[in-house]
Amino acid sequence: METLISESAGAGDDLIKNGSTESFMQEVVEASKETLILVDLWAPWCGPCKQLGPMIEKVVRDAKGAVKLVKIDIDQNPQIAQSLQVQSIPAVFAFKNGQPIDGFMGALPESKIKEFVERHAGPIGPSPVEEAYQSGTEALETGDTEVALTAFAKILELDPDHVDAKAQLARVYIKLGELDAAKSLMETIPEDTKQTPAVTAALAAISIAENAANAGELEPLRLKVEENPDDLAARLEYGKALAGAGDYEAGGAEFLEIIRRDRDWNEAAGRHELLKMLEVMGPADPLTKSLRRQLSSILFA
Repeated sequence: METLISESAGAGDDLIKNGSTESFMQEVVEASKETLILVDLWAPWCGPCKQLGPMIEKVVRDAKGAVKLVKIDIDQNPQIAQSLQVQSIPAVFAFKNGQPIDGFMGALPESKIKEFVERHAGPIGPSPVEEAYQSGTEALETGDTEVALTAFAKILELDPDHVDAKAQLARVYIKLGELDAAKSLMETIPEDTKQTPAVTAALAAISIAENAANAGELEPLRLKVEENPDDLAARLEYGKALAGAGDYEAGGAEFLEIIRRDRDWNEAAGRHELLKMLEVMGPADPLTKSLRRQLSSILFA
């Protein structure tokens, strides 16, 4: 029969066990008098259970003993589901001091599972993946592509489906001039997971890099705008080239000037390119805040 326990869980793994009606009293009720115990009620036919299983196991392992997990197949052990009055699965219960003290139903994201555990077991600290992601992101922001490349590659070795790590690695590739590699990596991200800030920023970065590749040399574009300041198409191409070259301040100034002259020109192309650039820079960047203030003053003047 199919099991949701990972290959590393089983004999010798004291943190994660397959439970049963017979072992419930010892492995859950009695054990919870010493350590927080999570009980994961699942079944082989349950799709959301397959999503939740690996995530909850990862959180338990990252907690390094602060919590243990007992997984119960309700098809094999219906009495437990009945006694806990479970109406749907996956259902997770936290046991402490011999009693269920909290629970949730459905496949929560990993961050919410971690919050649930920390609510009852205290802070469990960042996981190796979280630590690598933080260091990689900081390196990416400061332009240290070598450190960022190493960090995100390490994450994908540990978790090959880590969407945000793929997105951040794609941005590293862009900085290294490997646009095709970045695009290929982003194509491996499922469509239904492309709404995270890291993914949208990576897609915006790819678009900006493509614009830069098509824009041509900066100086001829600058001269073209200087000769005819009302040529918004030339100004747009110049702004795209500046942004693609990493000069976000100058590129932002050109996009703002387009919006100031005609906010609706070319289906609001100036605002579209400005917002794309702000997506890449991130909300915490001081320049992002400055450009957003200037945009607001133009739009609401």
